[in-house]
Amino acid sequence: MQTSLGTITKKQSFATILDDLKQLTKFGLSISVVFSALSGYLLAVDTVQVSTLILLAVGGYFMVGASNAFNQIIEKDTDKLMKRTQNRPLPAGRMSVNTALLIAALSTILGIVILYLINPKTAMFGAISIFLYTSIYTPLKPKTPLVVFVGALPGAIPFMLGWVAATNNFGIEAGMLFVIQFFWQFPHFWAIGWLQYDEYKKAGFNMLPTGEKNKKATAQIIFYTIWMIIVSIVPVFNLTGNLRLSVVAAILILIAGIVMLYYGIQLHKKQTDKLARKLMLSSVLYITLIQVIYVIDKFLH
Repeated sequence: MQTSLGTITKKQSFATILDDLKQLTKFGLSISVVFSALSGYLLAVDTVQVSTLILLAVGGYFMVGASNAFNQIIEKDTDKLMKRTQNRPLPAGRMSVNTALLIAALSTILGIVILYLINPKTAMFGAISIFLYTSIYTPLKPKTPLVVFVGALPGAIPFMLGWVAATNNFGIEAGMLFVIQFFWQFPHFWAIGWLQYDEYKKAGFNMLPTGEKNKKATAQIIFYTIWMIIVSIVPVFNLTGNLRLSVVAAILILIAGIVMLYYGIQLHKKQTDKLARKLMLSSVLYITLIQVIYVIDKFLH
């Protein structure tokens, strides 16, 4: 009986540790970032190298996991103030700061080393991403709503990181992938900022461009959504080197963008949380869809 109880306790503690690791590295977010990087890689290659794909996935996960872990170490006290974050391992007291620091440091080293095995440029952009997110974006969060612009820089790296991993080159193609993901982040994070406005306020954060839930903020959302749609279909005009898009693919992306724009306009008119949630969900769908469309389109032509 004691043995079985001990086994159950061990299983529970292992499950708890695993769950805490997933929370510390923001498993869901990290997987979506890895998906972006792999999409960028597939766009750049004619022949897929499975070994490079695995290195990119594992190195990319460590890179994002490190950024998220450092972020939670810095924000452990403010995380206690928000319902959404108060059960994370650090504010809940299930993990010590030293343990989290060790995980973050090891993830940084492993991430950069693994990405370096692909090529030096990939490792460099990975390191820049961790630095920007941890040392500039996170400390600026309580200071200014412009923090979303700063956060959009490391946030735009994954899609183009895959292209750099495939080619060891940062040219117009990688630059275009960066710009697409850069503009996408504004409507996405401002929709989250709208939804979490009261929670963020408790922690002293303000993620909306005007600092308030108002029509000036939603006008900015519409403006950046339009730019996001424009840059997403630029490759159809054959101006972006080896990054190309067929007319059919461009139309599909345009339709997905119009859906997002529709929710942005509706949010501007009605100013409700329900519409902000629809905008946020449509933005998640948009970035996933366009990456899938880009990759399928590339292999069909």
